[in-house]
Amino acid sequence: VTLFSDNIEEDKKYNVEEIVEVKSSQNPIRRFSKDYWKAIFKREFLKRTDAFDALYYMPIIEQCDTNTVLLSIGGDNYCYGENEYIYMVNRYARKRGAKTILWGCSVEPKAISDKMKMDLEKYDRIVARESLSYNALKKINQKTVLYPDPAFTLKAEKAVWPSGLGNRPYIGINLSPLVCKSEKIDGITMQNYECLIERILEETNYDLAFIPHVVKKDSNDREILKDLYTRYQKTGRVYLVEDQSCTQLKEIISKCHIFIGARTHATIAAYSTCVPTLVLGYSIKARGIAKDLFGTEEHYVLPVQALEKKEDLMKSYLWIEKNRESIKKHLGTIMPEYIQRAKQAAKILTEEEI
Repeated sequence: VTLFSDNIEEDKKYNVEEIVEVKSSQNPIRRFSKDYWKAIFKREFLKRTDAFDALYYMPIIEQCDTNTVLLSIGGDNYCYGENEYIYMVNRYARKRGAKTILWGCSVEPKAISDKMKMDLEKYDRIVARESLSYNALKKINQKTVLYPDPAFTLKAEKAVWPSGLGNRPYIGINLSPLVCKSEKIDGITMQNYECLIERILEETNYDLAFIPHVVKKDSNDREILKDLYTRYQKTGRVYLVEDQSCTQLKEIISKCHIFIGARTHATIAAYSTCVPTLVLGYSIKARGIAKDLFGTEEHYVLPVQALEKKEDLMKSYLWIEKNRESIKKHLGTIMPEYIQRAKQAAKILTEEEI
């Protein structure tokens, strides 16, 4: 198995290369090289507008042949407008005889353009991770199947804990810059988090763990959570978890009394370890996963777009707190089978008809 990465150093940082071979998906284009002039010719005379894109992503394309199964593994790749380079890689890989699979995805039905639809139709399999996306994609590609997100199968590993965290019950808090960009009222998301944190600190004995799940340029959970940590640090009841692998973070999340999260895979870490969870969602993936787990998204997902008053998040949290035991019991009942179902998705890779 080879992982082609758009950020190879980031993947190596989290020791992904211990599991799979990691290679860069991109090949810097050298001006005036032989390949450069070939791309010029294809673009100008053959009208191949994607010639330079194909050259840039040649590390992936040139490894594709009739013995290749190529998985597009970014679950959100089709959520944020036209992703031309993915369309292009899918097109070139299929020309070389590879089988292509869109793996563990969510797709907003309203965002599916004609161009996106043409690309989705060509996959040999689409594996949707929740039923809302599945129902929409099945109408486009009959080879669409439904399996839970593979992150449900992750094992928790020994984490690096802040000193003192875990001595008392604690609430896990995750927030991302991405979710804040979807708010309808400027600053309302942070106001809601502040209101919730102050309520917990004033009226309960719970500690608070601020848990970043993505830390990269332009989308760094740690920066926004550090602002909250600094604001309430003097209480002695807040902890900022340091950056580490998703399996390590899962250990800390798994011990939470309740988890409140914005990042999908942070909430999956909570769900899969039977932690009652409130999702501050902004897309179909949060709604679909909650619906599949509980039969409804109501009470379990609070759309960031719906935040109007600073008390909205707190009110949703109080419902989770009130129903914590029944939620935990429900997750404990359904999760073993749900995780097993996620593991069964691997059999797709051995089906002869792919």
